[in-house]
Amino acid sequence: MPPVIAVTGASGRIGGRVARRLAEQGAAPRLLGRNPARLPEVAGASAAPPAAYGDGEAMRRACDGAGTLLLVSAHESLGRVRQHTTAVDAAVAAGVERIVYVSFLGAAPDATFTFARDHWHTEEYIRATGLRHTFLRDSFYLAALAGMAGADGVIRGPAGEGRVSAVAHDDIADAAVGVLLGDGHDGLTYDITGPAAISLTEAAAELSRFAGREVTYVAESEDEAYASRAGYGAEEWEVTGWVTSYEAIAAGEMATVSDAVAKLAGRPAQGFAEFLRANPESYRHLRP
Repeated sequence: MPPVIAVTGASGRIGGRVARRLAEQGAAPRLLGRNPARLPEVAGASAAPPAAYGDGEAMRRACDGAGTLLLVSAHESLGRVRQHTTAVDAAVAAGVERIVYVSFLGAAPDATFTFARDHWHTEEYIRATGLRHTFLRDSFYLAALAGMAGADGVIRGPAGEGRVSAVAHDDIADAAVGVLLGDGHDGLTYDITGPAAISLTEAAAELSRFAGREVTYVAESEDEAYASRAGYGAEEWEVTGWVTSYEAIAAGEMATVSDAVAKLAGRPAQGFAEFLRANPESYRHLRP
């Protein structure tokens, strides 16, 4: 019997896709999540006992007997790194032999995008365990790129004329499955990107074409970006993450384009137009 692959975040957009693809290939994944009621029904898969990343004992039980853990990064929070390291410690205690971690493009201790720093710290922690590991550094999601435009048809942010190599959830999932079921990936880091890096002006033009109305990009200054988000009721760390996500684009940190999706998934990554054509719900809020 092949080693069990434990999939975290199985009720989410990446984990759920990975779980279904693994099951389709006969891998019988184990689905992990905080709420078993939200886990998808996947033929051939099993559900682990409920486990949150920050609950070490629950995570250990959920990982017990698994050979590989797909660790999908937790939702942004002030304690996200601690949640990740607790989950990693639990995997080690459970005897997991390999961790495949869904990281972020440009992860670094001094990344402009503040949330990307969490991923670097998590990567370093996983490396220090001595376990076999692979890091999948995803770019921004194409779905999020479509959602950057408000209902007024304007994308606002301090991205300048920088470019972003946004990627589809389906491409991330297919690349992850390629790593999980393949050989020769230990110790490697893959940049998981779309086929091209586009500016937000170009993204607005594509959204205009598909939505049937004008969508524009307004390049804000940093001060304007913080001011325009001041009324959202979010905490300071979260607003900083939002603003710096645009500033990372301006700094050129999101422009990397790789062929990792083609190599790992066996097909080209989707571009923005292709994504919009296949996912009209992503720009429904913009339609006249």
